[in-house]
Amino acid sequence: MDGSLAYGAPQAALRDQTHTLFAQTMGYVAVTAGFFALGAYLGRNLSEGWAFVWFIIAFACLIGMNFAVRRSGGLSVVLLLVFGTAIGLATAPLLTYYASTDPQVLWQAGGATALFIAGFGAAGYATKRDLSGLARVSFWALVALIIFGIVLIFVHIPHGELIYSVLGLVVFAGLTMFDFQRLRRSKDLDSAPLLAASIFLDALNVFLFFLRIFGRNN
Repeated sequence: MDGSLAYGAPQAALRDQTHTLFAQTMGYVAVTAGFFALGAYLGRNLSEGWAFVWFIIAFACLIGMNFAVRRSGGLSVVLLLVFGTAIGLATAPLLTYYASTDPQVLWQAGGATALFIAGFGAAGYATKRDLSGLARVSFWALVALIIFGIVLIFVHIPHGELIYSVLGLVVFAGLTMFDFQRLRRSKDLDSAPLLAASIFLDALNVFLFFLRIFGRNN
């Protein structure tokens, strides 16, 4: 019995660490969403040119987080919050457009995104099958999707926007499942800001794809 108790103690500690990482990560996701909303509000009158500048800043913050996470946890959190604000500013003109023309689309996309992330996130978190292969396929599918999006700028394809959005949802279903599995399997509490940034980006891209779909239908 003593041996089973000795074995059970590390297992309990491991479960506690997993729960702590989950709570921290999802807390960071929520705070990042708040800063995103703040950025979207502050940038409601921004031009598309400035929106592109803020997108570059947000991308730079993501790169900086990858270097900072091992050196300074505080700095990685600050970069995460700056990233949330910057990506909010970058998407502000788009959100302002929908808010002024058909605000119902924003609510529809937001509700669909919540259900999408909750469903595929729970599936990824619960599955015992290694999803690394799915992540690789999803990554290259995302690269192909970006190329397809560029083609759509120059070539008219019937229902191209709808096809692009549906394919995007399929790609991010895989990425969302993988990110939530990483969240369950990771034992590094310092990785919480990076995991939060990845999950937030999953949710944001899903939201933007649903915006395209619902905006098209309405």
